[in-house]
Amino acid sequence: MAPEPDPAGTPRQGDGERLQKVLARAGIGSRRACDDLVAEGRVEVNGRRAVLGQRVDPRADSVAVDGVPVPIAPDLVYYLVNKPAGVVTTASDPEGRRTVVDLVPPAPRVFPVGRLDLDTEGLIVLTNDGDLAHRLTHPSHGVAKEYLAEVEGAPGAGALRALREGVELEDGRTAPAVVGQVAPGMLRIVIHEGRNRQVRRMCDAVGHPVRRLVRTRIATLTDSTLRPGGCRVLTGAEVRGLYAATAGGAGGEGGRAGGREGGGGRRSPSDRGGAAR
Repeated sequence: MAPEPDPAGTPRQGDGERLQKVLARAGIGSRRACDDLVAEGRVEVNGRRAVLGQRVDPRADSVAVDGVPVPIAPDLVYYLVNKPAGVVTTASDPEGRRTVVDLVPPAPRVFPVGRLDLDTEGLIVLTNDGDLAHRLTHPSHGVAKEYLAEVEGAPGAGALRALREGVELEDGRTAPAVVGQVAPGMLRIVIHEGRNRQVRRMCDAVGHPVRRLVRTRIATLTDSTLRPGGCRVLTGAEVRGLYAATAGGAGGEGGRAGGREGGGGRRSPSDRGGAAR
């Protein structure tokens, strides 16, 4: 745990690292800038306002800046993968098919955050940060996911309105979505739910089955330069952007982190994750 202040309010000098050093390493800013954030009361450690000179244990303590968690554990990794069709979104496959985990370095062990079905392409995050995985996939956070859907036919005004307002599926009516027709037979769809094959079923319900489906954005995260089958490490700014999208309740609908531009608990994300699309 982080050291408690003594009665005079001065942090005890115990084990751990200085807070400003940990924040600087996480990419928040220079040590001096991080000291300023602490002095302004914008930093919390384990839910309590931090004080200048405080020390923290990066493996045990939680830190937040402006209410947004800052992942500080030294072994956390975050990858963005552009999943091709035919790749399975699991850590392993009993049928021996290629998985998204095969597309990232073998160590440390990571897990996919949410799922894309076998035929769906596009962006997916892999990480060992169980807190972020939970936040991105839990329905209470309503994280935005954007797709490009090539569909059969050219949806008319009625079909587009139904998709925007919600359509009846076997598991209930869908929440309102952002839907636009970017070209004849090509839809841009933004949803905040995580139902199984939701976008495909929505399009089926309005009479325009999906021919091809690509996820292009997760909350604030996008990258049009990442080739199919490619992966890259997320920047600190991109990771913070994902945390901010879940902390603010907006689901990342407004802002977007640049494709090449931003603490977590230790909950394993292996059995978390939204349903396949």
